[in-house]
Amino acid sequence: MDYQVSARKHRPMTFSEVTGQAHVVKTLTNALASGRTAHAYLFSGMRGVGKTTMARILAKALNCDKGPTPNPCLKCPSCLEIGSGTSFDVMEIDGASSNSVDDVREMRETIKTGPARGRYRVYIIDEVHMLSTAAFNALLKTLEEPPGHVVFVFATTEAHKIPQTILSRCQHFTFRRIPRREIIDTLQRVAKAEGIAIDERSLSTLARASDGSMRDALSLMDQAVAFGGKRVAAEDLMTLLGSVPHELLRGVLDATLAREAAGALRSLAAVQDYGCDVRQFSGELMEHVRNLLVAKVVADADDLIELGPEEQAEIKADAGRLSLDHIQELFRVFLEAEDGIRASQHPWYVVEMAVVRACRVGSEQAGMPPARPAAPPAPKAAVPQAAPPAPAPAERMRSPKRSPQAGSSEPVALVWEDVVTRVQAERPNIGAFLENSTLVGIAGDVVTIGFPASAGVSMKMVQQEASQQAVADMCAALAGRRVRLRLVTLEEGAQAPTVADRRRDREAKTERHLRDEALANPLVKEVLSVFGGEVRDVRRNQARTEREGKGD
Repeated sequence: MDYQVSARKHRPMTFSEVTGQAHVVKTLTNALASGRTAHAYLFSGMRGVGKTTMARILAKALNCDKGPTPNPCLKCPSCLEIGSGTSFDVMEIDGASSNSVDDVREMRETIKTGPARGRYRVYIIDEVHMLSTAAFNALLKTLEEPPGHVVFVFATTEAHKIPQTILSRCQHFTFRRIPRREIIDTLQRVAKAEGIAIDERSLSTLARASDGSMRDALSLMDQAVAFGGKRVAAEDLMTLLGSVPHELLRGVLDATLAREAAGALRSLAAVQDYGCDVRQFSGELMEHVRNLLVAKVVADADDLIELGPEEQAEIKADAGRLSLDHIQELFRVFLEAEDGIRASQHPWYVVEMAVVRACRVGSEQAGMPPARPAAPPAPKAAVPQAAPPAPAPAERMRSPKRSPQAGSSEPVALVWEDVVTRVQAERPNIGAFLENSTLVGIAGDVVTIGFPASAGVSMKMVQQEASQQAVADMCAALAGRRVRLRLVTLEEGAQAPTVADRRRDREAKTERHLRDEALANPLVKEVLSVFGGEVRDVRRNQARTEREGKGD
């Protein structure tokens, strides 16, 4: 017999063998047992979670010699033919290629014919969302009043593309991602049946890479066997999948949790040298910190941390020596890094900065110097020295150094446009959204900024915990004391100009001034009088501006 991939060879044949879809299995078996089966079903969900497999099992259950039954015998002619794909009573149609109105009309003609052997003719249409609008319309009447011997089973990965007129005529079942633990158990069973030697950590790696798809997990295991034979080594699997080797990830994490910044950077360099993808590495860091949080909060978290026993033991040991605040701060640091990676041309630098910052988390409790410089202490009884007057903006920027420390009722002094400019320089992915903000007011250490109702997206992005904290940190750095940020939506009719509005106004005023200067220039006047025309655009000579600034 020709070689079969594991996803086909070990496909479930009965409802009891289906993994991860207990809610669908229970409903269908109860309907079969009570004789309340529908004439049309819609199975939706991501790839590789058992939609087509469930449709074939349902077809066996309907046409089994002992049926309709929730437990098809798998031995009668109908069960054998359906299992081998040779049954005349089960029509599998690819909606991606047979999607025209003519294809549906041809199918409608065959529907009139009764079943050849079993009780029902079952039409399984895969990727049904690919049918054209005309094809759906041609299917409507038949779907509403089908012959008694016909059952439709539609399968799709994109249920939102199916017309409501079709959805309303079907029983809709949503297939879930298969839990990682169940994927691992299935892989263990298949590996044992095939004589494949594979350890728990490698199974966990395959399950993580499959992202909830059983078919993907089995295909990846086949690929691993093709790569290294029937003894799958964790190192070979990491190379094949492009994953971050566990020991490299642990090296970075161990140094970070021990607050050894130099060791963390050296471990991170080893990750880069190995050739790991920066986004995948960042994602695995995030997942690890998430697992630390779950292990810290939940007493028995084995079912929430989808890892093997050995890795779970490591997670619990790490969580046991960290505080909850420490773990949450680590998550915030790496989340900000993940945001920065998307916008940076040097993503590994972003990760390096994040790892060093993570090494400083919790340093105050450990007796180390604080991660952020503390605000300077207020002078006890110093007499202020006379100083020459300074421009208002400069005076407002210097005043925080003389302002009281956190907890004072005296308002923080800030120039909001300066804050936005600094954020744009250091965190452009956040600064772009602050363009649509305006300073509403300052009360003590609470800085309230507002967004117009039309800038709801910008407000939502800045409201994210990491973004809001970054802006508050920048305010604190400029004000010299801790600042709390408050975001509000501006009411219609009472909207102050945003930072972007103010900049546009300044640019327009500058342009008008330049135009007036140009039109007043004698040479320009003479050119216009001789040649006619008009001044369309005016720009300042940058080189001349720089010379004037230097006094040349």
